[in-house]
Parts: sequence; C-alpha cells; structure tokens
Amino acid sequence: MLNIGIIGAGRIGKVHLESISYHVKNAKVVAVADPFMNDETRAFIEGFGVEKIYSDYKKIIDDSEIDAVLVCSSTDTHADISIEAINAGKHVFCEKPVDHSVAKIQEVAKALEAHPKTKFQVGFNRRFDHNFAAIRKAYDNGAIGEAHILKITSRDPEPPNPAYIKVSGGIFLDMTIHDFDMACFLTNSDVEEIYVNSAVLVDPAIGDQGDVDTAIITMKMSNGALAVIDNSRRAAYGYDQRAELFGSKGMVATSNDTLSSAVISNENGVTAEKPLFFFLERYMESFSEEMRQFVDACENDKDVAVGIHAGIQSVKIGLAAKKSVEEHRPVLLSEIQ
Repeated sequence: MLNIGIIGAGRIGKVHLESISYHVKNAKVVAVADPFMNDETRAFIEGFGVEKIYSDYKKIIDDSEIDAVLVCSSTDTHADISIEAINAGKHVFCEKPVDHSVAKIQEVAKALEAHPKTKFQVGFNRRFDHNFAAIRKAYDNGAIGEAHILKITSRDPEPPNPAYIKVSGGIFLDMTIHDFDMACFLTNSDVEEIYVNSAVLVDPAIGDQGDVDTAIITMKMSNGALAVIDNSRRAAYGYDQRAELFGSKGMVATSNDTLSSAVISNENGVTAEKPLFFFLERYMESFSEEMRQFVDACENDKDVAVGIHAGIQSVKIGLAAKKSVEEHRPVLLSEIQ
C-alpha cells in the first residue's frame, strides 16, 4: 500500500484526493496540507477518512510513514517542494508546469539524478485520456504509417478571470502547455521549431494583462512531422477537444466526448449533445488513470509514464511560443536555454 500525502487542497488537489480514494487500488491518502486550510476544506478532506490535516506542508515532507507526495500547490512552489520531497526520499507526482523557468526545472532534474530510485511524474493527464491514448496506440501499431500532419483543436468553454493571467504564466504556459505535451506525445517526438499567430478576440481585459486568448500554432517536430494547434479561450458550444493524426498509410481522429451519443432527427433538423462542459467533466477518468500508473511505477519500480523530460520540454515550447508572439517570427527550441 502506497501512503500518499497531498500538498495543496485546491481544485486539483481535491480531484486527486477523490480519484485515489475511489478509483486507485494499493494507495491511500494519509495526509493533506494547505496553507489556506479552512473549516470547509477540512470537512471535505475528513470526508475521505484523512486524519492528518495540516497548514504546514513540511509536516508531510518529514513524515516517515508517507511514501509519495503529490505537489498540487501554486505553480511558483512546485519546483522547491518537489526538490524537498525528493531529498526526503519521497516519490513525487508534480502538477504541471513544474515551474515557469527551465533553469528551475533543471534543478529538479539534478535532484533526481542524486536519487535514481525516486519516481517523479508530471501531471499531464491528457496522455491518459481514452481518446488520445487510442491515437497514440494506432500510431505505435503502425496503422497509419509515419506521422506527417497532426491537428489539435483545444478550446475552453469560457475564459478565466483576467487576474488569473498574472499568476498562470499566460495562455501558452497554462492552457496550451497541455496541447504542446499532446503534440509531443501523439507524434512521439520533441518540437524543433514553432511559430504563432495570435490575437485578443474573446476578452480585451486579457489583452490588458499582456496575454492573448486566440492562437494558431504551427510546429516542426524533430521526426519531420508538422503539427498545428488552434486555441481559443471561449467556445460557445462547450469544451472542444479533438485531434487528428495523418500519416503515410492513413489517418486516426477523435471527436469530443458528449453526455450521450444520441442524435435527434426530426422536421426541425438534426441535433446532438454538446461537448462535456469543461476539463473536470471531460478528463476525470484520465486523472484516475494517471494516478493508477504513478502508483504502479512506485510500487513495482517501473518507469513513470511522464517524466522530467516532458516537464522541461513543455515549458521550453511555451516560452518559445511567447517569444514567437513577441518577435513575430519562427523560434527554434534550441534558442530557449
């Protein structure tokens, strides 16, 4: 049984607490820490039978009974807490991004080099989604041949509060970072070069924060494939999450998940369900699956599914995307140090 401590009891911390408690065998959340712990959050945590509830995360780091730590705190703390946990002999699952600084993530990588038995997984849950996993499986099985063109559509149902932009790192390090990781995952390749066309079409307040809310991104992958991502912070019809991989022998594509597959046809037209509303509805099962695989890696000394390399690459791509917007040109990933 893997004893887990969760650091950070916000939205994503609660998601992991719920998914582990209900859907993950051989693991138990024994402690949760959050500096902003209140009565409501404490009651929620106690509802899952967790007895150790702290405001100081260091009590989890110092607890010899805890085998693994989930870092679900604010992004600016991810790297430092991860390093503390690694040095304390804990396995670590760290939510994305590990940090907004490549140098800081490399400090985590250095700590891992000193603890080769420690498992470190980055929280890119979309790799564990049934649709995207099916695309990768078709590619790995040779069903579509060599990868030529990847198309990813990723559009949120509504924009975030503009104040959130200040702490999120902007669209490329917050929203699109998942799509950058998807591009690498689905083509089994790193990104070599990126170019971004972007605009503020959803909310002028986002532009006032120095960010964009709409983007078309083109990338050259290291294996020769070309990738296109289209992003919007607002899709009136719901959470739009689709992908298509075209290859030398064929194509594999996935559609949105909906509440049901029912289609109504009558004199008024043909109608179907809208996509599931947002990421909790759309990707809840993927959160459980990524945790099952993390626990399996820790318990059985296997390689993690998403390691520190993916954590570094996704942030480098995000920083290159920002540079492309600022300088109105293609940017090589080798330019990002």
